[in-house]
Amino acid sequence: MVDKIKLLLAEDEAALGQIIQESLETRDFEVILCDNGERAFDKYQSESPELLVLDVMMPKKDGFTLAKEIRAIDDAIPIIFLTAKSQTADVVEGFSIGGNDYLKKPFSMEELIVRIHNLLNRTQVQKTSTVLGIGDYSFDFPKQQLKFQNEEPNQLTHREAHLLFHLIKNKNQVLDRSLILNKLWGTDDFFSARSMDVFISKLRKKLKKDENIQIINVRGFGYKLTV
Repeated sequence: MVDKIKLLLAEDEAALGQIIQESLETRDFEVILCDNGERAFDKYQSESPELLVLDVMMPKKDGFTLAKEIRAIDDAIPIIFLTAKSQTADVVEGFSIGGNDYLKKPFSMEELIVRIHNLLNRTQVQKTSTVLGIGDYSFDFPKQQLKFQNEEPNQLTHREAHLLFHLIKNKNQVLDRSLILNKLWGTDDFFSARSMDVFISKLRKKLKKDENIQIINVRGFGYKLTV
């Protein structure tokens, strides 16, 4: 018997929510459907889903607010936003508050399913205690913690940790921008590139205590971490 993946879907359009739920359930997902953000938060706490699909515009609590509250207590669960909004600022905000992917309505069910599987595959992090060294910092990737010398560790977000991991693994080499965007964001479009720039800026700030560490923008190619 196939173990079903438990997924929480928050969508206030009843017809669309039912279509998504039925389509996913035919593909071995267990779908918890909620029609507002408050109910979705309650179900998240009681049902422990493996992934969240959140509509941005919902009654009682919108998707961005819901994601912020969940990210405050859970930095690992993958989040996909569904939205009819297409402004650059909205997309960047979605990624900045901890979203892992962003799907604009209307969309095909096949595209949603592919993105769900890609996210689930990317979050299968090995449960090891491997700690990577970078200058005066140590980085515990599985725990998503960055530590400077003997100070208390700094908890990174899911995407910050994965981006830093790839930068360290490719230390002193150019990390291809398109490659890493497709790997971590699922696409290399303009909105994802803007979001990646935001995360690079955050990592630079968190690594600034060691002046020898730099994340260099290699224009037209990507980023290079040097020590």
